Amino acid sequence: QVQLVESGGGLVQAGGSLRLSCAASGSIFSINAMGWFRQAPGKQRELVAAITSGGSTNYADSVRGRFTISRDNAKNTVYLQMNSLKPEDTAVYYCNAALILYSDPSGMDYWGKGTLVTVSS
Repeated sequence: QVQLVESGGGLVQAGGSLRLSCAASGSIFSINAMGWFRQAPGKQRELVAAITSGGSTNYADSVRGRFTISRDNAKNTVYLQMNSLKPEDTAVYYCNAALILYSDPSGMDYWGKGTLVTVSS
């Protein structure tokens, strides 16, 4: 069974830092893009940052310069280092990965269950 499991969320004061991790497990042949999305109460889910298998990155304007996405392909893991956090960063953060499975080479998007990040003012 394929799973994406996030960790690292929590409560932090404004200006603080958190590091999120997301590990993919299961019968995975390869992973294309990986990314982080977030959804605040009453808002739509939005892309925070994404990274290709080759290491190219993309960031939402609201987090560029404060957040850094990285990945460890050997561990099938993606990270999100979040610095200078603001109350408006409060949201549930979801991991997303485009997986190629041994059982399904066509590729599919998978999602984690989310981890809550709360930034207090």
